[in-house]
Amino acid sequence: MTFKHRFDTAIIGLTTHKSRSALTILGILIGITAIILIMSVGGGAEELIISEINNIGAETIVIRPGKQPKGPTDLAGTLFADSLTNRDVEALTRKGNVPGLVAVAPALVVPGSASYKGETYRPQIWGWSTEFMSDTLGVFPKQGAIFYDTEIRTKASVAVIGSKVKEELFGESDAIGEKIKIKDRNFKVIGVFGSEGSTPFFNIDETVVIPYTTAQTYLLGIDYYHEILTRAESADIVDKVVRDIEATLRESHNIANPDKDDFYVETQQGLVEQLKTIIGILTMFLTVVVAISLVVGGIGVMNIMLVSVTERTREIGLRKALGATDNDILSQFLFESVILTVIGGALGIAIGVLLNIDTALILSKVLELNWQFTFPIMGAILGFSVSALVGLIFGLYPARQAATKSPIEALRYE
Repeated sequence: MTFKHRFDTAIIGLTTHKSRSALTILGILIGITAIILIMSVGGGAEELIISEINNIGAETIVIRPGKQPKGPTDLAGTLFADSLTNRDVEALTRKGNVPGLVAVAPALVVPGSASYKGETYRPQIWGWSTEFMSDTLGVFPKQGAIFYDTEIRTKASVAVIGSKVKEELFGESDAIGEKIKIKDRNFKVIGVFGSEGSTPFFNIDETVVIPYTTAQTYLLGIDYYHEILTRAESADIVDKVVRDIEATLRESHNIANPDKDDFYVETQQGLVEQLKTIIGILTMFLTVVVAISLVVGGIGVMNIMLVSVTERTREIGLRKALGATDNDILSQFLFESVILTVIGGALGIAIGVLLNIDTALILSKVLELNWQFTFPIMGAILGFSVSALVGLIFGLYPARQAATKSPIEALRYE
C-alpha cells in the first residue's frame, strides 16, 4: 500500500463516524491545549519577573546576613542573622576597599502599623535611604520630597509614604507636613510617592520609608542590618565588585575560610538565574501533571479503535483475501490512530496559542501588567510529538488485533 492509499483509506474510515472521531480528538485536544497554555504562561511569567528585576539595574548588588540558604528551611536562619553591622558599612564605603562602588545603603524591615487620627493601616515599613531608592529604582515623590544623608545622620523622624498608605490614612486630605505614628513615635510626612506598583523588593504604593538610623535606634533597638544594598559604577564590573565586597567583609569579620562566611552576596543576574530555574521546574512539573490527561485521551483512542476493528471485521477479511498482509492491516490501523491524535494535537496547539494571546491581553490591559505574549516553540514541538506518540502507543494493540484476525473467520463475521 502506498502512503496516499493509506491516508485516503484512513480519512474514509474516520469520517464514516464523524461524531465518534470528533470526541476522540477532543480528549487529545484538551490535554495538548493545557500543555501549551501552561508553558506559555510560564514563559510569560518568567519574562515579566526578569523585566521587573532588570528595571532595578544590573549594577545593584545585595548583601544579606547569615549563610546563603540552600532551601526553604534555611530562610529562617538568614532572617534572624545579625552579622551585618555599621562597621561593615564603613568598610564598604572606603574607596580603597571597593573602588567600584558608588552607593551603599543599609536596609531594615520594621514590623508594625502606621496610624493617623484614629485611622490605622499596616504598610511595609522600611528603614532605608530614599536617595538610594530613587537613584536605583527611579522612583520619586509625586508630592513633597525625599530625605537625604543629613536626616539619616541626625536620625530624623521623617517619612515618605506610598499612595495606598496616603489613601488609607489621609483619604483626600493633604498628607505633607502631617505626622503619622509608628510604634508610638511620630514621623513627619515629607513626601508621597505616586502610584508605582510593585518592584521585586516591595510594593511602593504600600510602603513607608524612614531613615534606617531612626528605625535601628528608636523602633527596633538593634545594632545590625537586615541587608545592605549597593550599586556598582557599571554592570561590566559587577563581578569584580562582588569579589571586592566579599574580601572586605571577610576582613571585617576576621574570616579566612570562605566556607565560614556569615554573609552572602546576590547580584541581579544571579537572582534572574535562580528565578528561571524555579519557574522552569514549576512549569515542567505542571506540564507533567497535565500530560497525565493525555493517558486518558490515549485510552479513549484505544477504545474507539477497538470498536472500529470490530465493526470492520468483514472488511479486514476481504482485504486479506485479496492479498493484504498482516503488516498492511497493522500499519493501516496505526495510521488511522496517529491521524486522530495528530489532528487533536494540532488543534490543541492552535487553541492553546489563542488562549495564551487572550490571557496576555487580559493581564496586560485589565491588570496593567507588562505581560508579553510568548509562543512556546518547545511546547508546540512537544505537544505535536506527544500526540503522535500517544496515537502510536495506544493504537498498537487494536492494530495488532486487526492484523492477527483469520481471513476466513473475518469473512464469516456477522
